[in-house]
Parts: sequence; structure tokens; C-alpha cells
Amino acid sequence: MIANAGFWGIILSAGKRNRILLSGPGLIGKRHVELLEQSERSDLVAIVAPNHDHNTVFCNDHRVPMFNSMQEALDATEIDGAIIASPNAVHTEQALFCIERGIPVFVEKPLAVTLQEGAMICAAAKKYKVPVLVGHHRTYSSYLSSAKEFIESDIFGDLVAVRGSALFRKPEHYFEEGLWRSQPGGGPILINLIHDIGILRYLCGEIAAVSAYSSSERRKFAVEDTVAVTIIFENGALGTFILSDIAASNRSWEMTSGENKAYPRFSDADCYHFAGTRGSLDFPTMRARYYKPEDAPSWWTPFDMEVLETSGSDPLAKQLAHFEDVIAGKSEPLVSAEDGLANMRVLEAVILASKSGSVVNIDSIPIDIEN
Repeated sequence: MIANAGFWGIILSAGKRNRILLSGPGLIGKRHVELLEQSERSDLVAIVAPNHDHNTVFCNDHRVPMFNSMQEALDATEIDGAIIASPNAVHTEQALFCIERGIPVFVEKPLAVTLQEGAMICAAAKKYKVPVLVGHHRTYSSYLSSAKEFIESDIFGDLVAVRGSALFRKPEHYFEEGLWRSQPGGGPILINLIHDIGILRYLCGEIAAVSAYSSSERRKFAVEDTVAVTIIFENGALGTFILSDIAASNRSWEMTSGENKAYPRFSDADCYHFAGTRGSLDFPTMRARYYKPEDAPSWWTPFDMEVLETSGSDPLAKQLAHFEDVIAGKSEPLVSAEDGLANMRVLEAVILASKSGSVVNIDSIPIDIEN
């Protein structure tokens, strides 16, 4: 059933602007709506959402027709691109609907709930030659580009170790408004840790193995609330990461980077520390310490220090602009479906390690995107 199709003729725009469908006007979906309304290249022409009063009100307020299923929306109009920000459990079904109709897709992380489903999306994208972009928006942050340049420099040396954290307190209404977040397919490993896995792979290289411990002791949900992970990188570096969505702490990307204005910012705090053989980097304060080229590295030798420059641009806005380029055929997805699947593979290893209490090698987890 079409919920408020009376607005359909109102939102159509002349010219060659992209006609974008959004599935899931939730927390991140509403942010995508804001960015689409500011875009000079795209129009939001349909929203897919369950037939609840708050969804109807939201669509009416933004003068966009609401559909109760992806198939209904795609049958009703032509779409140039789809943004899927719906609950994780329906990512695969909705993405496949679009891919099989040749519609470029932007899927919020995680790509899917299971590796098998993620492989299905990859296989369909390959079969139908349809680009799929995965919503690891931090990849577009100017912090990451500056950090990557420093970590790969001779000044930093070879990566030795990384320490990371995502510690924050999600309020109770976060779970009441999205009950799926407290059930399998939700939880901070898939919702939050996957962001950090993408960052670690981007900055530190491929991950070879992990060990992990998880707990649901505080929230008593069917999913974890706290996780501790040890990471072995293929280049020999080691890492640790601590995650919790019930911790009263500011040691997270959201509260240290300041890139999302919905969160309070603690500009003097860091959520990562990268250590190399000649230098180190606190992130995202971007405080770099390193030995002078003429000095022999030693704990008795003082460091030079500088704060690396960043542009402070909005990574979500840059991500949408990139998706618009993907729709136009000007760019290949920066974070492809296969890249999103690789992040999921690491998370699967984290989950297996937390259940078994043993080290899990990433290459021991098979994925097949051919079938």
C-alpha cells in the first residue's frame, strides 16, 4: 500500500537530477534526508518504511511519498539510486531488489547480517554489473587521509601497535525506538565495531587474526554490550580495541572527532593511538610525535611534536557526493560490496573468538561470492 502518494507529483523535479529512494528513516536515515535536501544533484522521491504514525508524519513533513515495501516503491516510479538505511536484517532483500533492476545501491553498514547474505549481494552486483557502495562514511574523513599519510611516512617508521576504543553510553530510548538493536543482527559489534574495523584495515593493513571476549552482563540483551578484542595484522603489528555501548565515557569517534554535531565533542580526547618504530600519533587530536631523522630512536631522546592539519569537512556529505558520482558512472565505489564483506568477515572472526575463547584466523572463515 502507498502511504501518502498524493505528494508524488509535487516532488518531481525537471532536468537530470538523480531520483533517490531512501529505505529506513531512522537515526542515520534522517541524516541522509537532510543531506539530500541540501544536494544540488539529487532529489529524494520515495521513502520505504513500516506503516507507523511517526514514519507517516516524517514523510508528510518532508513532502515525500511513503511506501511500505521496496517492491511497491520500485514498481511505482523510476529510481536512479537507492540508499538503504533500514534495519540490518532487511539489507540483503532490499539491496537485491534494486540490483536486479539495475539501480545503483548505497547500503549502510553492515552490508548484511551474515557472510552468506553479504556474498549474495556481491555476487548479484557482479552478475548485473551494478555498483554497490557500503556506508563506511568515516573513510571520507579528512582525519583519515592525514593519518594515513603520516603512518605511511618514514617519519613514523614501521607500524608496531595500535590501541583503539569506542566507549559510549546509548540511552534506553535508543533501544525502545529500534527493538531490533537488542536482538541478533543488532548490537554494537555489527552497528559500531564494523566502523572501526574498516578504519583499522584502511590505516594499518589487513587483519590476519583476532581473539576476543564479550559480555552482555549490564544490559542483559540477546546481544553483547561490551567487547575486548586483540588484533594481529598481516604486517606483524598488534592491536587492542575495547567497545561498549553502556560505558559512561568519551573515548569514541563520535565524541572526539566532532564530525557529527548531534554528539558533544571532547576535543582534547583521543579514541586511537598508533605507534611506529620512529613516531606515534594520537587520533583525532592529530598530535604526532617523532624522532628527528638524525637522532637514533631511544626512550632517552626527546620527540619533536606537531599537530597534523585536517580540513574538517563533513564525511557524510562527501559520501553522498561520491554516491552521486557513482550513479553518474564517474567513480567506482570507494568502499565496495566486497570491501564491506571483508569488514564483516573480520567481525565474524571477532564473534567466533568471543564465543570460543581462542584465536581465530581470518582466512579460516570461507566466503564465496561466485554463487
